[in-house]
Amino acid sequence: MAGGDEEGQLGDFFEYMERLRNYERSGVPRGAGTDSDDGFDLGRMRRLLRRLGDPHTHFPAVHIAGTKGKGSTAAFLSNIMREQGYNVGCYSSPHLLTIRERISVGNDGGPVPVGLLSDVFDQAKEAIDESIESENGALTHFEVFTALSFLIFSRENVDIAIVEAGLGGARDATNVIQSTELAASVITTVGREHLAALGGSLQSIAIAKSGIIKQQRPVVIGGPFSANIEQIIRDRAFLTQSPVISACDPGIKSITKFIDWDNGKPYQRCDISIDISKDMPLSIELRDINLQMLGEHQRQNAVTASTTALCLRHIGWGVSDASIQAGLEETQLPGRSQFLTQEEALGLGLDEASTVLIDGAHTEAAAKALSEVIKTVRPEGPLALIVGMANDKEHLAFAEQLLSDPRPDVVLLTEASIAGGASRVMPASSLKEVWMAVARNLGIDCVDIGTISGAQAPENVAELARSSSRFSGKPTVMIGCQDDEAPFSCDLIRAASQLMIESRGGDEDASPGLVCVTGSLHVVASVLPHLE
Repeated sequence: MAGGDEEGQLGDFFEYMERLRNYERSGVPRGAGTDSDDGFDLGRMRRLLRRLGDPHTHFPAVHIAGTKGKGSTAAFLSNIMREQGYNVGCYSSPHLLTIRERISVGNDGGPVPVGLLSDVFDQAKEAIDESIESENGALTHFEVFTALSFLIFSRENVDIAIVEAGLGGARDATNVIQSTELAASVITTVGREHLAALGGSLQSIAIAKSGIIKQQRPVVIGGPFSANIEQIIRDRAFLTQSPVISACDPGIKSITKFIDWDNGKPYQRCDISIDISKDMPLSIELRDINLQMLGEHQRQNAVTASTTALCLRHIGWGVSDASIQAGLEETQLPGRSQFLTQEEALGLGLDEASTVLIDGAHTEAAAKALSEVIKTVRPEGPLALIVGMANDKEHLAFAEQLLSDPRPDVVLLTEASIAGGASRVMPASSLKEVWMAVARNLGIDCVDIGTISGAQAPENVAELARSSSRFSGKPTVMIGCQDDEAPFSCDLIRAASQLMIESRGGDEDASPGLVCVTGSLHVVASVLPHLE
């Protein structure tokens, strides 16, 4: 478990958690997130929390669900409330380097301190043991860690907790929050990820996510949604008599005025105007927001978070316009449209000719959003993609998005363990077959450069490209993969950079290129330790 030497004192905790069933590692069973007989047993979670003193009833919470955008929205909202001076707890998943990232508490937004997590676990262990025994060993890794997060928030007397659902909503372990403690629900988007686990259709996914809506508590919907999906959410809200506030209301306007760079990293200068009159009157005018989170999708997440903050203000929370703007500007998330600084790129062994972007996109919608970011900030030079994915993702649709526009010059497929295990890893060679097939279906001229180790000398990488019988210097996408037996290493980034030079005829004086590492937060997490 990454995270530094200080985590040595958590050895017993990590060992304990490793013994629990971990669906992030093994994959979620079919129907597990649906409100049906196949769904996860929320009664199990409630019984565990009862043994622990029902800590989730000790603080108000904002509960956030959604296929994409919930983590960014939670980060935006947490920072807004911190800027206002509140003691904020935030629970999110997954993590990149250390599981402590999933819990933040206090004013800095950093991972929960080792000592605090250790103390709370030691105090709770006996009750957790009893619960595991009474549930015949059925308690999961996510359930236990969610319970620990609630204990930490209770112990630290947070003013408000921002809680991100793990899977779906209705049967997620976080959905024990009752209407009496719920300040607001948020549903960011509805997409096809975890389709089998959530019932097999977009409609069933919308039903699962709308399960976080509680009696007479406001719900903010992000979107944009198709009409039938939004109606499912509104129907649930009607049954619970919950006011609905849409972040796509006609009274909301947002625009990105330009992209600029500061200290080697891009930001987007935005305006956000909110003027909602129905359901719940909300208004704000924010000008010249410097968002570190890039892309139209992140601007929409910022709108959703701002709308939620205004909703909280309407029901009695003190939240100033200045805190909303400052919170939005403060927010950045590692591994989400993260551009490495020149110093970080040099630390990976690259020269000034390559910019590196790391992004944990792993769905079709996320790939589309990533493509838009690349088009917005990409230099005039070549583009290389390094992609590793889990085996339960939509590989064809993901590849189609990233091969279409802008078209890459180089694609290298790789793999990294998923949640510390290999059972969900998509072999790099299989991914290469997918990308080759998609490229041909799109009419893109591509060349298979075979297997590349990444540790090869630059001259060998160059020869690998030139030696292909089909490589003729014309516009061609070079597609290769790392050996299936070799995990991702940063050597592959250096190889991609060298291949980009070869893709433009070896002209080292050409415009700088962009190397993008994507496909999984777990692959992105493999890069981050090398930046420290």
